[in-house]
Amino acid sequence: MKKSQNEIFETEWEKMLSGEIYDAMHPKFIEMLGTTREKLWEFNNLRPSEMDKMKEILREILGGYGEKFHVNQPFRCDYGCNIFIGENFFANFNLTILDEAEVRIGDNCFIGPNVSIYTACHPLDSERRNTGVEWAEPVTIGNSVWIGGSTTIVPGVTIGNNVVIAAGAVVTKDVPDNVVVGGNPARIIKKL
Repeated sequence: MKKSQNEIFETEWEKMLSGEIYDAMHPKFIEMLGTTREKLWEFNNLRPSEMDKMKEILREILGGYGEKFHVNQPFRCDYGCNIFIGENFFANFNLTILDEAEVRIGDNCFIGPNVSIYTACHPLDSERRNTGVEWAEPVTIGNSVWIGGSTTIVPGVTIGNNVVIAAGAVVTKDVPDNVVVGGNPARIIKKL
């Protein structure tokens, strides 16, 4: 029996969340991206005084959130529903999260401006990449983490608790608890 488009999409969505190669060009993915972008457009174009409306939109977009959080405009993400932020979360201007896999951020985390968190991965082979297939690897960020401005966090990285990431770092590997990391690629600079 032939699967319906919804059944095919559900299978592709499950593949995406489990880190398997999936068809990112399925029309339902494009539709979901468009819906999230419409909500983000509204969020990013609200007056700064419309804080309650901003939080309302973020609550519609995000997969989970603490009671106290703040995200400065502009903010960009792909689906939003795969982003989970903890209590007392703050993100400065121009946070970008590509959340094809889950992005989980703990309590008391502060993110500087122009930070990018990526989960999407693409084949190195151009012919395969051009077919629209990809996979995703989750990012996990612990509690009490401060991420400096213009940091990039790549797919599959886990960052421990009580970590400081220096501005401009490119985090390509897991980071243990209680350290300062910086550089490209990021390395431990100091233990806390």
